[in-house]
Amino acid sequence: MLTHPTLDQMAALGLTGMADAWKALAEQDPGQALDRNEWLGLMLDREALARADKRFANRLRNAKMRFPNACIEDVNFAASRGLDRRQVLALAQGAWIKAKEQIILTGQTGTGKTWLACAFGHQAARLDHAVLYARMPRLFEDMAMARLDGRFPKLVDKLARVQLLILDDWGAHGLTDQQRLDLLELFEERYQRRSTIITAQLPVSGWHDMIGEPTIADAILDRIVHNAHRIDLKGDSMRRKDQNENLTHLKNRETIPSET
Repeated sequence: MLTHPTLDQMAALGLTGMADAWKALAEQDPGQALDRNEWLGLMLDREALARADKRFANRLRNAKMRFPNACIEDVNFAASRGLDRRQVLALAQGAWIKAKEQIILTGQTGTGKTWLACAFGHQAARLDHAVLYARMPRLFEDMAMARLDGRFPKLVDKLARVQLLILDDWGAHGLTDQQRLDLLELFEERYQRRSTIITAQLPVSGWHDMIGEPTIADAILDRIVHNAHRIDLKGDSMRRKDQNENLTHLKNRETIPSET
C-alpha cells in the first residue's frame, strides 16, 4: 500500500531515477531477496546515473555544436588524415581541460576539423564540462552588436566562464582594429583559466600576419599557442569523398537491371 504514495513522493521530489529503480526491483525481486541497504544502493545508483545523463543532455544542447553527435569513438584514423590515434585518445581523457590548455586543429577545407572539434566538445560534455561552439564570423558580429547595445561586458563574461570554448573557422579573413582588441580581451580573460579549441585552414605560422598589428598579435598568440596541442589534418576533402561515394552508390543502383 505504501508503494504508490512513495513513488508519487519520489516523482514530486524529482527522484525519477530512484522511482524507476523501485519499480524495476519490485518486479525483479518480489520476494525481497536483497536487503533494504542493497535496494537503497541500487536506487541511488540509478538516480545518480539519471542525473548524469540529464546534465550531459543539457550540456550538449547548450553547446550548440554544429555536429552534436560527433564523438571520439567515430573518429576516422585513416593514415592519409595524419591523425595520431594515441594523441587523440589521450586528449579524450580530458586532462588538457583540467590543465587549462588548448587544442589547435588546422587543415584544408573539408578535412574534418569542425567535426573533430565537436567530437572533443562532445567528450568534454561527457566529462561534465560546459561547452560552447561559435563560428568566428558570427562571433565577431555578436560582439559588434553587443558593443552597440551595451551587452559587451556580459557577452565577454559568458565567453570567459565557459569551460571549453570552440572557435571554428579562425583566420578566414584579416581583422579590424576593434576585432583585434575584442579577441585580446577574450583571451586575456580565458588565459590560464579555461580551455579553447580553435579550427583554422590557415597554418599557425600565418596567424601573426592575419591578426595584423604586431604588438596585439604577439599578445594574442602568446595566450593561445604556447600551451596548445596541435593537430594538422591532411588528405582530401571528407565532404567531397562522401559525395563521391553517394554518387557511386546511386549509379550502382541505377545500373542494376530490374527483374522481369
